[in-house]
Amino acid sequence: MGYIMELRKLVGSRPLIMTGACVLLCSNQRLLLQRRTDNGLWALPGGSMEPGETLEEVAKRELFEETGLEARSLELFHMFSGKELYYKYPHGDEVYNVVSAYVCSDFAGVLKEDGIEVQELRFFNYGEIPVELSPPDKPVIKKFLERVVK
Repeated sequence: MGYIMELRKLVGSRPLIMTGACVLLCSNQRLLLQRRTDNGLWALPGGSMEPGETLEEVAKRELFEETGLEARSLELFHMFSGKELYYKYPHGDEVYNVVSAYVCSDFAGVLKEDGIEVQELRFFNYGEIPVELSPPDKPVIKKFLERVVK
């Protein structure tokens, strides 16, 4: 998160508009979630864009960095923004997220937590998604489940 960290040096913890991507990684009617180290809540793999990256590159990079998995293909699911995507981090930084969400069911690699941002990785059946979700991921997961669970 180099670019955002550089901006933080200039603006402190004031709200920033943060562009990024997340991945809804699916396998056998299950969704991969990660328990974040900063707030202890379950979330989707993802993160913020660095200068020069495409949103798809962000999604692939963050998925690999946080889970050890490589996305072979991604399908754009939806773009999310607005008040519902506001988040105040435990350390006080504030953001309004603009998130490009991708679905991935074609992936390779060995599942492994990065130990820095992620303390646990787990696949959850669509009907058993935990309620302890990181706030910016709630609308993404809700919309996804509305589409896949009938």
